[in-house]
Parts: sequence; structure tokens; C-alpha cells
Amino acid sequence: MSDPHDNVEPVARRKFLTRISLALGAGAAALAAIPAVAYVIGPTMKRDVEVWRDVGPVDQFEIGSTVQVTIDSPAANDWAGVSERMGAWLRRVNATDFAAFSINCTHLGCPVRWMQSANLFMCPCHGGVFYADGTVAAGPPEQPLAHHLVRVSAGRVQMSTRPIPIIS
Repeated sequence: MSDPHDNVEPVARRKFLTRISLALGAGAAALAAIPAVAYVIGPTMKRDVEVWRDVGPVDQFEIGSTVQVTIDSPAANDWAGVSERMGAWLRRVNATDFAAFSINCTHLGCPVRWMQSANLFMCPCHGGVFYADGTVAAGPPEQPLAHHLVRVSAGRVQMSTRPIPIIS
């Protein structure tokens, strides 16, 4: 005759092993999801960072001139190196005022060039043209060049690293 407790032990062991397998699987899935969640959430955590970056002394820039400058991006990481540098066009309007524009065309993001002889920004990708104040002159772009905030502090020109809004 068989013992009634013989059937209880294999079922209990099977339930125990099933639960352990499910717990280990859930733990492995959670560990695998951490980098993906950090990738999605991480950039948003630094988006609102605003740091004023020094561009140079005021007298380095001639009135009426437009020059390309390079600053560290708003979310610069120590390990990123040169990839965290961003370019901008800085224009000295008069003795006290400066204007700065994104280096990227608002059509598809190609880098625009300043053409001193024409007094225009020109995009080589699709023929976008912008006036010296960043407004659209011709071509497919519908939005003006994005502006950076600029200030003068202690005789030095500084640009805000506030993220440039994405224009759709």
C-alpha cells in the first residue's frame, strides 16, 4: 500500500522550483531593464541645466563681425570628451550687445555657414538661407535659427548652455 504523503512532496518541490525560477527570471529582467530605463530617463534629468560658459574677452570680437565659437554643452560629462562640445555663431551687434545663433539649420539640422561677403547664413544641404539676425531669407527652413542667450560679465562674453528648443 502507498503512503498518502508520497504525492505531497513532489508537488511541493515543483511549486518551490517554479517560484524560484519565476523570481530569478523577474530579477534578471529587472537587471536587464535598468540600463534601458537609465538611457530614457538620464538625458531628461540634465536637460534643464543652465551654465554660463566663457567665450572670451569683449574686445576680442569686432563690432559687426560674426564668428564661430565652441562651448561645452549643457549636459557635459567628464567622460564624453570632444563629443560634448557644441558650436554656435556669435555676432557682436554693437559696443554692448551680442547675438548668438545655433550652428544648425532649422530644416534638417545641417551646419550653417556664415558668408561674410553676402552677410548671410547659408545651409549647404538644401539651400536654406538666413539673414544676419537669424531670420529665414530663402529655402526650405520655415523657422529662424535658434538663439543662445548671451551676456557680458566682468568684460567677458558668456553664452548660456541652456538647451536649444527643438523646433518642429
